[in-house]
Amino acid sequence: MYGQVDIKKMELPVFMWEPESELAAGREYGSGLLTSTKHSVKIDGFQQRGNSWHVSADIPSDLLVQIGDANFHLHKYPLLSRSGKLNRMIYDSRDPDLNKIVMDDLPGGPEAFELAAKFCYGIAIDLTAGNISGLRCAAEYLEMTEDLEEGNLIFKTEAFLSYVVLSSWRDSIVVLKSCEKLSPWAENLQIVRRCSESIAWKACANPKGIRWSYTGRAPKVSSPKWNDMKNSSPSRNQQVPPDWWFEDVSILRIDHFVRVITAIKVKGMRFELIGAGIMHYATKWLPGLINDNTAIPGDEACNSSNSSSSSGGGGGGWKGGLHMIVSGTRDDTSSLQAKDQRMIIESLISIIPQQKDSVSCSFLLRLLRMANMLKVAPALVTELEKRVGMQFEQATLADLLIPCYNKSETAYDVDLVQRLLEHFLVQEQTESSSPSRQSLSDKHVGSNISAKIRVARLVDSYLTEVSRDRNLSLTKFQVLAEALPESARTSDDGLYRAIDSYLKAHPTLTEHERKRLCRVMDCQKLSIDACMHAAQNERLPLRVVVQVLFSEQVKISNALANSSLKEGVESQSHFQPMIPNRKTLLEGTPQSFQEGWATAKKDINTLKFELESVKTKYLELQNDMENLQKQFDKLLKQKHTSAWSSGWKKLSKLTKMTNVDNHDIAPQIPTAEEQNRKTTRRWRNSIS
Repeated sequence: MYGQVDIKKMELPVFMWEPESELAAGREYGSGLLTSTKHSVKIDGFQQRGNSWHVSADIPSDLLVQIGDANFHLHKYPLLSRSGKLNRMIYDSRDPDLNKIVMDDLPGGPEAFELAAKFCYGIAIDLTAGNISGLRCAAEYLEMTEDLEEGNLIFKTEAFLSYVVLSSWRDSIVVLKSCEKLSPWAENLQIVRRCSESIAWKACANPKGIRWSYTGRAPKVSSPKWNDMKNSSPSRNQQVPPDWWFEDVSILRIDHFVRVITAIKVKGMRFELIGAGIMHYATKWLPGLINDNTAIPGDEACNSSNSSSSSGGGGGGWKGGLHMIVSGTRDDTSSLQAKDQRMIIESLISIIPQQKDSVSCSFLLRLLRMANMLKVAPALVTELEKRVGMQFEQATLADLLIPCYNKSETAYDVDLVQRLLEHFLVQEQTESSSPSRQSLSDKHVGSNISAKIRVARLVDSYLTEVSRDRNLSLTKFQVLAEALPESARTSDDGLYRAIDSYLKAHPTLTEHERKRLCRVMDCQKLSIDACMHAAQNERLPLRVVVQVLFSEQVKISNALANSSLKEGVESQSHFQPMIPNRKTLLEGTPQSFQEGWATAKKDINTLKFELESVKTKYLELQNDMENLQKQFDKLLKQKHTSAWSSGWKKLSKLTKMTNVDNHDIAPQIPTAEEQNRKTTRRWRNSIS
């Protein structure tokens, strides 16, 4: 029986190499040719007929191994002598006539088993970067260990991985790419970890001599020809760019890309270079970051490596990345690609360096747009919003116009911009209060002010754009406009444009709502052009127009006074004649300023006339009030003296007699009552 053969007496297989053809990490290795110098069954080779493999031998096959749709008609003895799993499956079954074994879960599939079977028969096999990972996992699955035979397949493949693959940049990329269909075997055998660390080490090292441009030229990942790529490396005198590794690493699946980036971080690469690599990967696998109108991908994109039907190292070449999903009829394909895109975005968010300028703010906002559309995990979206808040002053208006994907009446997500602004203000407050920033207080305060000024201009532009939406509520507009402190805006012209645009789009606002809207604007911060427009703007409340004209009058007066004072000082110091009057000053200004000044002066004179009219009416009302007060005093006096009327009549007669006697003295000495009356009249006149 086959199981009784002493496998230890068999001659050991020999590991043979072809002539050296590639320079990798300072050592030369050639194509790996693995063979066994002796086998028990004399064969002429393997022949494929459809989905079946047959061995041309003088002994008929006695074992059928089925792997998926492929059938292998083999002999028991060569397989059992080197595979512990097959040996155990046959003898544990207690069926000596067992002639069929099904192994659908073998990693690497029929391609890897074909190579393992040839190795068992002693046929030379060509080890390449494209097939080594699948063959290594298949050898582990078949338990081709050293306990059965020295120099078994596990030992051979491990030696090739360690001494050939990991010393080559190109081979490490190819092997890691081929591991995509070998999970979890490639993970458990540390192939992914070792390749990721090898790639990270080479990316951080001197790139001279590394074949850094091969990925764009190698159409077949499964069996690359090393001799074909002799001219792909840069020359010794050619300067290699710092982003030479971006394109190579971007062909990896997202989980393997994350492993590589994590290893690169540990090696200490600059954070801005890591961020640039992440952005390159995102633009390749998420074209929607650049083109929002990308159509549904066709069959070629559906076969991409990040989808479930991706080919590892044994299939065809890499087809490209995922595409943005807008709409379509392929529900299954769309949902699958949306899931893959969501996974890519979540993974990229988790590996972005924490430093402020590692990636651009535009990239973060576009990533945030896709995250909201694909409903990424809320915790990761919040983290991304905080990252945007750290560098919100670098944003542009086009990036902020993010559609509202939730059930909302507004076209743009105004609440999102409000949260981003709050994160920015919190970050600014935290940086200003940190002890490390206090030593550079003057410089830091200046940078904070300039950042707030840029953000204020950005918010004003955003308000102008979204104010055209008739479904935008007044409260949301007001809250976003008042979120920034007053010191952030040196001029309120942008805010005035937003208010005017909102009034145009919402003509049904009441007078109270219009006053409430204009309350967010400071009339004293408007330029002369804005004041001229506001003075003729019929949509503004009358009170706001008066405030604008008054503030402009004050500014013009102050400007003229300062100009006169400045000219006076200069004339005293340089003995230059002073500008004679305001007319000469205005003649030296542009025509547009003179026309604006004339219009403003006309409006100011009109307001002065109205104020004089109001003052005259006020004086008339005051006189009428005095007359009414006198009449009221008379009525009150008559009411109090009615009981004493008889006594007063007698006294009046006596008074008349006294007046007759003292006729000559009366005109000179007034009575006490007349004195009191004159004093009261004089006091009232002084009050008026």
